[in-house]
Amino acid sequence: MSLTLLALLIEAAFGYPPALLARIGHPVIWIGAAIDALDTALNRGPPTPRRLRGALALTLLLFICSCIGSALQRALLVLPFGVIPLAFVASTLLAQRSLHEHVAKVAQALDNSLEQGRAAVAKIVGRDVTKLDESGVARAAIESLAENFSDGIVAPALWMAVFGLPGALCYKAINTADSMIGHRDERYRDFGFAAAKIDDLVNLPASRLAAGLLTVAAGAHFRASARMAARITLRDAHKHASPNAGWPEAAMAGALGLKLGGKRAYGAHEIAGATLGDGRLDATSDDIRRALKLYRVALAGFFEAEVRPASVSSLQASIATLARPAMPRGGKMDDVRIRARGHDWRIARASRRWIDPGRSLVARPRIIAERKDRRAAAIGRRAVGGVVAVSVE
Repeated sequence: MSLTLLALLIEAAFGYPPALLARIGHPVIWIGAAIDALDTALNRGPPTPRRLRGALALTLLLFICSCIGSALQRALLVLPFGVIPLAFVASTLLAQRSLHEHVAKVAQALDNSLEQGRAAVAKIVGRDVTKLDESGVARAAIESLAENFSDGIVAPALWMAVFGLPGALCYKAINTADSMIGHRDERYRDFGFAAAKIDDLVNLPASRLAAGLLTVAAGAHFRASARMAARITLRDAHKHASPNAGWPEAAMAGALGLKLGGKRAYGAHEIAGATLGDGRLDATSDDIRRALKLYRVALAGFFEAEVRPASVSSLQASIATLARPAMPRGGKMDDVRIRARGHDWRIARASRRWIDPGRSLVARPRIIAERKDRRAAAIGRRAVGGVVAVSVE
């Protein structure tokens, strides 16, 4: 089992314990303290030297993080089953469970009152929430869910898969630096220039992957449209001020039939952001819950990609067909034939089993995959919403 998959499983199961947070803090808090110290020490002087000082600060931060990450990884991997404690350490750099919990609390608070909804969404967005109506609160939560799916889960997991713990730790350092000093105000326009540009670069592959995962998940989601998600993503993603945030947000907007983005206020400044999507503006707490369902299905697809990347890539082309199967010649709607790894497979839908909405996955239709070979072995597997997330065994 890979380090990335194990870390994802640990974070999904346990998250970051509140007692540990209260006692020793969190890696992002430690990184933030280092950035604050570098800001205090180096952020001064005219524009050109200040830009160079900002690049130096980021270089020092990445050097420190890479050294710490490499030392921890080497020390733990020499132990028997050392990948397990290493995965516990790496899981602190992922945020799938905490993101779900924070966004779900916005939906619950909004059910109670607008004021409670504003207070809950203020914990996950940086904009001024005091003037948001119910729809504004709901859309802010959904936008934050989409963007943080990319920044908080897909990106660190991707860099972890490529470079191990040092890669994920350096990514979090870049992302945290961008959030703290990558602003366009007078103080950080030059000092935070390097952090902002490098953050754009390292998030580029993850944002596209996150949009793809949400689009694929939309085909499995019983109230979402994969075709619309893909169309809106390709049409509107580039309209966003960020070269990356628009991708998952546009995919989410298209999948849920909403309009996201638009005007938002940050203190005394109002930004006329681009509108993503063609759907409704009047989002509600129920739309937040729909977005959370879509997020969970996308996470399931991400887990499967970690387990069987070759299988997933060979079967992705059939997902849209399974989401809306065409009528085959025999007139049966429940069979879809695909080709994977040189074998013919017949995927047949079966009955749905609904489970508690509070659980991690809401609906899991059971599918049966039958491999046509000499043994004619039948393999029963589960998949979310009919998506072929099964592996060829």
